[in-house]
Amino acid sequence: MTGYQRLQEATREERDWLLATPLLTRALAGEVSQAEYLAFLGQAYHHVRFTVPLMMACGARLPDRLDWLRAALVEYIEEEHGHEHWILDDIRTAGGDAEVAASATPDPATQLMVSYVRDSIHHGNPVAFFGMVQVLEGTSTALATQAAERLQTSLALPDRAVRYLTSHGSLDIGHLAFFEGLVNRLEGEDLQVVIDCARMVYRLYGAMFRGVEAGVKGGSAIRGLSDALV
Repeated sequence: MTGYQRLQEATREERDWLLATPLLTRALAGEVSQAEYLAFLGQAYHHVRFTVPLMMACGARLPDRLDWLRAALVEYIEEEHGHEHWILDDIRTAGGDAEVAASATPDPATQLMVSYVRDSIHHGNPVAFFGMVQVLEGTSTALATQAAERLQTSLALPDRAVRYLTSHGSLDIGHLAFFEGLVNRLEGEDLQVVIDCARMVYRLYGAMFRGVEAGVKGGSAIRGLSDALV
């Protein structure tokens, strides 16, 4: 079994929990409201804006045995730089207030996801960052393009209102193949920390989606965290 196959197998339960999120299943059926889409974009902004800083921190702290990963991080940084601005443009075009979204306090699950990965980089093994890559890029590849098509149809949105989703759906297919090659070079503790981080981020990302749905319905955005961390 390759390292990537081990990662996929070890995170199957957490990945299935994320993919079973009602908001995601409704998005694929074209049953998400404008308010829910805008709320999702707001939370996406608050984790995507940290992607490049987290990559830079990871690269700065990699041990010598993982020096070969720095070249991969440079490529990722070039690809991901500025994507948070795409999200703000999507919010504006979809009828939301981008400035309000950007200045809002992120939901608890979103804050915890970023904080967990940052803490792993600064106080653990920095290669844990690639557990977050597994979750976000794998989920985008599986869902983003199809969800964008359904949202455009059901909400009558122009192409420029779903740029974040459509770009990541196609872009992350290539990224995921590249990522698989990287993971296959990891061994022992390095591979295990990627697995551990991915497990946690799958749970927190799923809790983020559950919080979006609950918040739009007038409930608490913290909903889903208790189930996520069991």
